[in-house]
Amino acid sequence: MDAGADTLQKALQVNLDPRWYGTIAEIGAGQEVARWFFRAGGAAGTVAKTMSAYDMAVSDAVYGKSDRYVSKGRLQAMLDHEFQLNVDRLGDDRGDDTAFFAFADTVVARSYRGGNECHGWMGVKFQSHPRDEPSQVVVHVRMLDDEAALQQEALGVVGVNLLHAAFFQHHQPEVLVESLLDRLTTGRIEIDLIELTGIEFRTVDNRLMALKLVQTGLSGAAMFGPDRKVLQPSEVLRKKAILVERGSFRPPTVVNIDMLEAARARFETDPAVAGREILLLTELTMANLRAGSDVVDRRDFLARADLLAACGMTVLISDYLAYHRLAAYLAWRTDGRIGMVMGLPSLIDLFDETTHADLPGGILESFGRLLKNDLKLFVYPMLRDGEITTVDTVTVGEELQPLYDYLSRRGSFVGLDDYEPDYLPILSRDVLRRIPTDDESWTSMVPPEVSEVIRKRGFFGYQRAR
Repeated sequence: MDAGADTLQKALQVNLDPRWYGTIAEIGAGQEVARWFFRAGGAAGTVAKTMSAYDMAVSDAVYGKSDRYVSKGRLQAMLDHEFQLNVDRLGDDRGDDTAFFAFADTVVARSYRGGNECHGWMGVKFQSHPRDEPSQVVVHVRMLDDEAALQQEALGVVGVNLLHAAFFQHHQPEVLVESLLDRLTTGRIEIDLIELTGIEFRTVDNRLMALKLVQTGLSGAAMFGPDRKVLQPSEVLRKKAILVERGSFRPPTVVNIDMLEAARARFETDPAVAGREILLLTELTMANLRAGSDVVDRRDFLARADLLAACGMTVLISDYLAYHRLAAYLAWRTDGRIGMVMGLPSLIDLFDETTHADLPGGILESFGRLLKNDLKLFVYPMLRDGEITTVDTVTVGEELQPLYDYLSRRGSFVGLDDYEPDYLPILSRDVLRRIPTDDESWTSMVPPEVSEVIRKRGFFGYQRAR
């Protein structure tokens, strides 16, 4: 079936395939997925039961107590419960010929009052063959339509896409991801997390699936933690104070770590941060990952991801090249203070007017958006002609110097003075150049855990046989 296949045709193909049989359980926004299979015809061969436990007490009685009903935990309880019921009730009679599945979603669509976040969790737990161990696909979706009816429609289409892809494309995970948007647009649905687990996906690295979400435009950003597990950004960012450092991290150097630690020391003195958990983020942009190409080197991406994991870092992949877009993304997901950590060269680049040409208000609009909500830039000094240059001594173009001085006086730029002077000459590209050679001096330019992983895994051309 073509990637752009009609939703009804997909539902019919599932219904006419005798291999799969199971349950569709939905909470919130109607039974929008189940109805596609009934409309297509032949649903008796696919659907053992549909379920819609809207009442919280009823939902708790079926799936157990939950602190949050629109959550991954609630979704997992639904999937586990419904899948096991199918196996227990039907396994003896038809388990030799049937691959069982449970589809579930728990969502909140636009209320009649409006103003609420419209999002949800959706997943399918399934056997690819009779008597097989189960595999699972879980996604987090945001519905972007303005009307509840349109959100419900989009949710139903995504659900059919997910079931169809799990059954027929589980052997091609990247195709599975791409197919989730069939018959939809990124203006209607955002998917900011996908997690593939179980026997069919035992070789899948979900960090690559997170990357795929951003590459295909299904989401503007995706996130994973130091344990290499994908994370749902809104849940991670919610109510936290955020300190984010953008970089190539190819590889992460002692400078990168020193920048974050120096910034955190200043950040936590802000009264608005008091009592808040501080989340340190390292951000990789798609522009940096593509490095001027149309494709991303996946091995290079995973190398950087593994090295950041070794440093204990949470990683955000984003398609927000402009800093003000990153700021808006973070501000929408937390009411806590946000700080951005950068080297002085990056701050100087922000005063290049050509980089703001896409905005009607140019550089003024860009800084207005960036520094909204009292966001601050924590700036690490640099060496220029052998001299240390800081936010207090740097100059920008003559016409823009008054703007720089104004923003500096209002406290938008925080100079990091608690830095290690010996680190200032270190550049990632210089470290990268030395790694494949016999020059072992690079090992002192990166954290010990980074050096260890590079040596062990042979990243960036390092010769392990030395």
